[in-house]
Amino acid sequence: MNALTRTDYQFPGQTKVYHGKVRDCYFINDEYMVMVATDRISAFDVILPKGIPYKGQVLNQIAAMFLDATADIVPNWKLATPDPMVTVGKLCKPFPIEMIIRGYLTGSSWRTYKSGQHTICGVQIPDGMQGRGRP
Repeated sequence: MNALTRTDYQFPGQTKVYHGKVRDCYFINDEYMVMVATDRISAFDVILPKGIPYKGQVLNQIAAMFLDATADIVPNWKLATPDPMVTVGKLCKPFPIEMIIRGYLTGSSWRTYKSGQHTICGVQIPDGMQGRGRP
């Protein structure tokens, strides 16, 4: 059983591609995005050398289920899920938001805070916060 850890598609009208930690995003005619959820594993902002078969499929299908379940409440970008690992949607400008729902900072929030910047996504973070994870 092989894990999909890399994609290299060329779609008609493709203007750019972004290979993230887990998802590969293909931009079509500056109007659509084809997002492929790969089987790559990211741990502490490091992509591990081997993937887990079906990880991308499970991740994509969970996201699709929630996008479909809430579309009547909040319209979203999803147009279709033509494959268990692929979602196609409208290219939208993201609304940046970060939520910290724990008693400590981690990931990019902790790195930003530790560097001396105590404003994250426009929110002032108090002095004395604790962090976990890699420096």
